[in-house]
Amino acid sequence: MLKKIIALLLAIGTAASSAACTPEKGNTEITSVSQSAELTLSNPKASKEAKALYKYICDTYGKGIISGQQESTWMGSDQYEFDYIYENTGKYPAIRGLDYMNDDFDGVNRRAEDWHNRGGIVTICWHCGSDFSHSWDECMKTEISDWDKALTEGTDEYKKLIAGMDKGAKALKELRDKGIPVLWRPFHELDGGWFWWSKGGAENFKKLWKIMYDRYTNYWKLDNLIWVFGYSSNGRGYDKWYPGDEYVDIVGADSYKDGANNNLYKKVTDIVGNDVPVCFHECGRIPTVSQLKKNNTKWVWFMTWHTEYITDKNNVDDLKAIYNDDYVITLDELPKLYK
Repeated sequence: MLKKIIALLLAIGTAASSAACTPEKGNTEITSVSQSAELTLSNPKASKEAKALYKYICDTYGKGIISGQQESTWMGSDQYEFDYIYENTGKYPAIRGLDYMNDDFDGVNRRAEDWHNRGGIVTICWHCGSDFSHSWDECMKTEISDWDKALTEGTDEYKKLIAGMDKGAKALKELRDKGIPVLWRPFHELDGGWFWWSKGGAENFKKLWKIMYDRYTNYWKLDNLIWVFGYSSNGRGYDKWYPGDEYVDIVGADSYKDGANNNLYKKVTDIVGNDVPVCFHECGRIPTVSQLKKNNTKWVWFMTWHTEYITDKNNVDDLKAIYNDDYVITLDELPKLYK
């Protein structure tokens, strides 16, 4: 399908051109995506920084893969994974993955700002319970008892939902005010059935996604967000969970199986077509460039999960080869996006 028809109609003049996803000319060993139409962010009022980052991601799609790494903060240093990668490859990843879990808004924002100031790209997810507090355990163990009430404006349950959701908005506003664009990845593995946000089924999930999108975009004016829609590795029924192009900017899937996971890539492109950037938003062992090129798997970025997933699941020689391959974009190779 063609992406962002509504946004294309709304975006005019320089705003449209600055957000456009138009491919660079040139040859690549992986077949370039078609880019048959210019793409714009779902939010026509997106900040110049968000537009610049989105355009870069679109320009990169099919021509390279942006490296990414999820952080941990409990291994003696919040640079644990990044130091490990640098010590073994001489490179840093371009994308830093952060998580608002345990209400660590101040810490995440501090590290996000530092990474942004180093020229890096920031992506944030949020492991939390159904009251938007705590962490991974609560993602799994808590539920919304009455979805109809929780998603109906004016009810006490709705007010509670919004109050929790607004905690994240307040933190993201701080980043907005500093001109920091965010690859915002809420409610990830949305079709998996294990996190509370998917336990109510696809229709309730889509309503939940749209409520957050509207609240953050129109009430909080978070024009620094690029909305990343992250499927699990299930690969089944993806279409019924999709809220629509007007609520999504980038779509991806995650998998902890080795290899390029070309089947998942194809499942996602079945939903959004060949023009929309598609990311490998979580992985364990990083696919090699040869694996990606073998089946023309064009993930626009990968993001390795933290701790043992980078240190134990990845062969050091392969890691060094991946991070030093011309096809893989590292921190030092990012252009100056925000002038």
